[in-house]
Amino acid sequence: MKDGKDQAMPASPSAARAINDREALLLLRDGPLTAGQLTRLTGLSRPTIADLVRRLGDAGLVTVVGEADVRRRGPNAQLYGIVRDRAQVAALDIRTHSVAVVVADLLGTVLAEASTPVHPSASAVDLTLDLLAATAREAGVSTLHSIGIGVPGLVDPATGDLGRTPGLPPWHSGVLDALRATLPGRLIVENETSVAALAEHRAGHARDRDTFALLWLGHGTGASLVLGGTLHRGASGGAGELGFLPVPGPPRPGLGGGFHALASSAAIVGLAAEHGLVATAAPHEPPAAALVREAVSTAADDFLDALADRVAVGAASIAAVLDPGCVVLGGEIGRAGGVPLATGVAARLAALSPIPTIVRPSALGGAAVLRGALLTACEAAQDDLFGAAARG
Repeated sequence: MKDGKDQAMPASPSAARAINDREALLLLRDGPLTAGQLTRLTGLSRPTIADLVRRLGDAGLVTVVGEADVRRRGPNAQLYGIVRDRAQVAALDIRTHSVAVVVADLLGTVLAEASTPVHPSASAVDLTLDLLAATAREAGVSTLHSIGIGVPGLVDPATGDLGRTPGLPPWHSGVLDALRATLPGRLIVENETSVAALAEHRAGHARDRDTFALLWLGHGTGASLVLGGTLHRGASGGAGELGFLPVPGPPRPGLGGGFHALASSAAIVGLAAEHGLVATAAPHEPPAAALVREAVSTAADDFLDALADRVAVGAASIAAVLDPGCVVLGGEIGRAGGVPLATGVAARLAALSPIPTIVRPSALGGAAVLRGALLTACEAAQDDLFGAAARG
């Protein structure tokens, strides 16, 4: 201490190397780079980068994956990339009536994937575990480092435990308990809309937004909030449970009350029947998604206007409280509605409030859950391996 002020202590050589190694690995996570590119991006000297690459190579994390495609005299620069098969991960999308699984390498390249319908019964847990095991065998993977799981319902952000949520089958908790008991890998459990928002942020229509809301429109409804680039889960994991949002009017027969009764798949099927719409859904697809897609293709404007009225109730509630600046209409129904539905919802928001809010359709639809769960699994494995390498 000098003159009453704290003086920052310089990092030790080993600590500095650990910091440099981790920064380089995080850069390589997005794709291979040459030593020159690493030098420019990190600001480190060429000798330091050369030592870094050698050190990470000795640790089995980095290897030469090719050459830079640059036309010049002399040999092209070598491209360094992360060793993809250093670890394998899996992701599960557990819905009320189906399960999808994917097994991938450390960087998220899919090695095998599968899905199956699931009927709530005592065999649902075994069916899910068997599907994961069979997919891993197909991928040639014996050990999974991390497993990302997207589930409907409340997930405690501190423990990853699935809370009691009305309408969800008890076998969901059974699957999580069985996975924890039988698999050595790390489990990362998130609400399905949360991982869908991560996917839209990383690879969908929210890539340019650090703050936005995903309004989920699938079999059920919900929302997920990304604030300043960080997923906001709430104190109990209940942030964005929009299905419980009170809405005017009496409960609807068979649907109850709340926003769920306005915009769930069953509610939209009823709305479509009132407008004479008929369509056939694909396997595992909410019936409403096919109806909305049919409405868009046939320009069934009366139905789309009525649907936009309903969806705007949820979107306006999010905009009024959080002012996210952007709402992505997610899930299979949000994607099926595309630009026409997003435009209709945006017009209603503009009429309801002076808060400027962009509305976009999902780029990923229902696939965002599995994609987001895979992202969480990859990042967990990378953080573990990269941290171990940085610690030496």
